[in-house]
Amino acid sequence: MNEDIKKLSPEILWKYFGEILEVPRPSKKEEKIVEYLINFAKVNQLDYEKDATGNILIRKGATLGYENKKIVVLQSHIDMVCEKNNDTVHDFDNDPIQAYIEDGWVKAKGTTLGGDDGIGVAAQLALLVSSDIEHGPIECLFTVDEETGLTGAFGLEPDFLKADILLNLDSEDEGELFIGCAGGIDTVVELPFDKTRTPENHNGYKLTVKGLCGGHSGDDINKGLANANKVLVRLLFELEKDIDICISEFDGGNLRNAIAREANANVAIPQENAQQLEEYVNSYCKTLQNEYKVTEPNLVVTFEKIEIPESILNEESQMRFINSVLVCPHGVIEMAADMENFVQTSTNLAAIKTKEDHFYITTSQRSSVESQKYAIADRVAATFQTVGAKTQHGDGYPGWTPNPTSEIKDIVAAAYEKLFETKAEVKAIHAGLECGLIGDKYPNMDMISYGPTIRGAHSPVERLHIQSSQNFWKLTLEVLKNVPNR
Repeated sequence: MNEDIKKLSPEILWKYFGEILEVPRPSKKEEKIVEYLINFAKVNQLDYEKDATGNILIRKGATLGYENKKIVVLQSHIDMVCEKNNDTVHDFDNDPIQAYIEDGWVKAKGTTLGGDDGIGVAAQLALLVSSDIEHGPIECLFTVDEETGLTGAFGLEPDFLKADILLNLDSEDEGELFIGCAGGIDTVVELPFDKTRTPENHNGYKLTVKGLCGGHSGDDINKGLANANKVLVRLLFELEKDIDICISEFDGGNLRNAIAREANANVAIPQENAQQLEEYVNSYCKTLQNEYKVTEPNLVVTFEKIEIPESILNEESQMRFINSVLVCPHGVIEMAADMENFVQTSTNLAAIKTKEDHFYITTSQRSSVESQKYAIADRVAATFQTVGAKTQHGDGYPGWTPNPTSEIKDIVAAAYEKLFETKAEVKAIHAGLECGLIGDKYPNMDMISYGPTIRGAHSPVERLHIQSSQNFWKLTLEVLKNVPNR
């Protein structure tokens, strides 16, 4: 499958993308891809450095006649989000991604593809190894752990780069050029519970919400997608009205920057309520399928009989859990007043996991207004503090303030219009980009972010558009030819 991808045009780009698919690279476990990059630099006799955080920088000199151009650093992150369907057998630590081509897209079998940001990495490698591309002196920066903590960008030293211009290759909409992004912060919750022994004459059931699209908690937060955690807790709240339902465990979502696609709850109910449970679940499933018929065409709610759990939440703990999750904000909080159709502030109820004596709840907040970022994080924390939970905010990361006079913005926009005879849209993005952190370390760096079209990022339906990837490659080459002199 991956061999077919390596045959796409331009072969030099897809050759390296195909190779990257074969190298496991989960966030915080980038050792194998780092080894691959170092070996690449050695084989191609290129200068490289590895900093204390694990970032890799590979340098290449200018081609003849371009020696006086400003230095450009092209930047991508080397880790990938590791999400798979429950029925997919895949070990992200060791197995290659099984990719295939369908209807003009590159997709993966039941897992995330890693086009975010593998296609950016592939473009950098193709550029570094090519001998027929016109460019000034370039640096290629490969950062670690972007997806779970922006660790590489946080740890970047102020003297590591020599470049004047940064091309961030981590955007997901061809024809859109980004010159600003939202800042973000995580809020984690430990909600304690007490358990009691499950009463006799009860049956055990597993309730499941699945088939949701999921997606990126920044790019996709305004697309009307369902959140599996919210959907399942809503069902539990409704069931409590008529059925003596008792929760034993809850498991929903995985990553802070992904909208929850699946959620499960193990419950116990009186044996005489079995028929009533079936009717409730079937009715609720139809209700949701009608509500989300446009955005979630594959949504299903199921139940199956399981071994009766030994213990359940006591009444008070169950009420605190259901009510707090039900009222916890999720989704768009405020749209920008000065930018049309731009999300200003949002929050994502990302994951809920059952630990020994508490629920561990992960949320993330984003805003292009720094004060609102902290305000929504405090609102989420207050929701759970009201019911006795412990909450903690992460360090967060800054946004990237747009520079309307950016020289590289004008160069990339002109190159796009020249190549494709249509104007690119210059805008800010609600997702977080490493540009904000890099800009903190290098305040005089002129920066822009662009990339090919990726859909379903951070979910197993992630797909990379082939034609837009070809356009992305052409645009990069055209931009490098037109970089101004020093």
